[in-house]
Amino acid sequence: MKYQTLFTPIQIGKLTLKNRFAMAPMGPLGLGDREGGWNQRGIDYYTRRAQGGTGLIITGVTFSDCEVETQSMPNCPNSTYNPVHFVRTSREMTERVHAYGAKIFLQMSGGFGRVTIPTNLGEFPPVAPSPIPHRWLDKTCRELTRDEIHKIIESFGKGAFNAKRAGFDGVEIHAVHEGYLIDQFAIAFFNHRTDEYGGSLENRLRFAKEIREEIAKTCGWDFPVAVRFSPKSMFKDWRKGALPNEEFEEKGRDLEEGLQTAKLLEAYGYDALDVDVGCYDAWWWNHPPMYMEKGPYRKYAKLVKETVKVPVFMAGRMDTPEMAESCVKDGTCDVISLGRPLLADPDYVKKLRANHVCEIRPCISCQEGCMGRIQTYSMINCAVNPQAARERVTAYEPVARKKRVLIAGGGVAGCEAARVLAERGHEPVLYEASERLGGNLLPGGAPAFKEDDQQLVKWYENELERLRVPVYLNTKVTKEMVLESDCDAVIVATGSRPKMFSLGDDEKVYCAEQVLMNQKDPGDKVVVVGGGLVGCEMALDLAQKGKKVTILEALPKIMAVNGPICSANKEMLEELLPFHGVDIICNAKVTGFQDGAVSYETDGKAEKLDADSIILSVGYRSADELYHELEFDVADLYLLGDAGKVSNIMYAIWDAFEVANHI
Repeated sequence: MKYQTLFTPIQIGKLTLKNRFAMAPMGPLGLGDREGGWNQRGIDYYTRRAQGGTGLIITGVTFSDCEVETQSMPNCPNSTYNPVHFVRTSREMTERVHAYGAKIFLQMSGGFGRVTIPTNLGEFPPVAPSPIPHRWLDKTCRELTRDEIHKIIESFGKGAFNAKRAGFDGVEIHAVHEGYLIDQFAIAFFNHRTDEYGGSLENRLRFAKEIREEIAKTCGWDFPVAVRFSPKSMFKDWRKGALPNEEFEEKGRDLEEGLQTAKLLEAYGYDALDVDVGCYDAWWWNHPPMYMEKGPYRKYAKLVKETVKVPVFMAGRMDTPEMAESCVKDGTCDVISLGRPLLADPDYVKKLRANHVCEIRPCISCQEGCMGRIQTYSMINCAVNPQAARERVTAYEPVARKKRVLIAGGGVAGCEAARVLAERGHEPVLYEASERLGGNLLPGGAPAFKEDDQQLVKWYENELERLRVPVYLNTKVTKEMVLESDCDAVIVATGSRPKMFSLGDDEKVYCAEQVLMNQKDPGDKVVVVGGGLVGCEMALDLAQKGKKVTILEALPKIMAVNGPICSANKEMLEELLPFHGVDIICNAKVTGFQDGAVSYETDGKAEKLDADSIILSVGYRSADELYHELEFDVADLYLLGDAGKVSNIMYAIWDAFEVANHI
């Protein structure tokens, strides 16, 4: 067996896990009910990941305290608010998870403090160990009283007792990581207290120590308790995080104190350390976007592993099987935590065990469906897997009568429609005008940091081959072709074209696709017109290749109309651009390009820039001509992807799934 090391059992306290994979905790937004329990969607969601072979399921963050920090997160399960209902709904979930040989931990929160997401704050002032600035709002947090700290600690004991009664195999404490409330107590920069919860490192960790002791009091020391832990904060100053390879002065927890903290947490009786790096002020570390390398926590986790004897978990873009296996073999960590990869493909572990690696649907680290929607809509989903957290309502519809469906266009919308139709038992036939499937995902995935976009294209190619879907490349669909076919339904997914306009010297004016696909050489000095997501990512790619890049954006700020973009992605990209020498000029209207000079206006003033070329990244127009040609001749006709409305990968895939699942 190729990845046998990953499928060896491991002990967490006295608990045995069947393999080295855990489902990393992700906010369970939309998975709880108003009474503090799990809804059916949440039960199905976690059970599905157990069915897919994962050894340990760790739920998203839940709450035991509902008095001190009342804001928390909406409709998240609460283990003390209504214990009977919590136990009842949890019991259904834990019993179903156990049927697949998996174990399950409840992740319990000590609170958010200064990092509470504004939409969840309500009317109540944010709390913290001391009066310190809030992460998002121009507010000063209220200092917690000792009685309030004791109430939170007591609630952990009650909540863990209810979790044990409900069938959970253990709990994970959230967290001495990411700058949440318990972490704010542990870090001197945030904690200015003069009582027993402030001052020395041991005092600052007293909160975490007493939580462990309280759980032992109600559940016994044999009940496993893990803790989420960041050995380094990557914190430069209020709301300022550090980038990879940046030299900076650590204001949060430095590595030396981080390793001391690890020893103390082990001494307090924690049975495992679940390691990551970062804080809310450097959110891209805790929730690494595609701009972050794979496995960014490896060197930190290994230092922790060398410091403690208890098992070490590690997440963070660990979806490459070879990397995962090497980390377990070389002692970097004991357990690989998969968060977003298990959103993208709940059968990741099962497929890996059978060495069906090419069948694993890749996470593309876009965070549009997960973190972006959690922040914006308080619900967790996945851009590339429309069934994630919607397993029951998006189950494949049975086919009453097999139909032959003609699909025009082999971008992600066309490919997803063909895949779903074939999975259900229909007979899709796909035509693509170019020489390869992928559509706009091909240029979009051209930068080195977008490698997973290319993997998604390969996955679709493999899936359509596995499902024996006829695919005809270099074939443009015409109205006559459709009318002469014997198809029962038609899907038009013909994509979009980049918007272009004349600026004078148009021989050196390119669209983003031409440069990204290496069809045009932009030269050494490049001006990118348009500071949307595509323009910014292309500017970063060119800058990393040694080009001098300037972005001209007509709006007051870049990426103003993209969304929902996870803050981790957006903020990291905003920091990476100047870090790599990209100049950004907003409120700029381009007026011309002649003799190697770009003319533009900003605040009513005419300006010029030297440039070898201009790259236009000002949006796309739907290529919907075929649809309108067929509109009054074909009854069962659908318009999908950019051909219907220019949007992002997520909505192209989701809309295609919805339509293809109901034909």
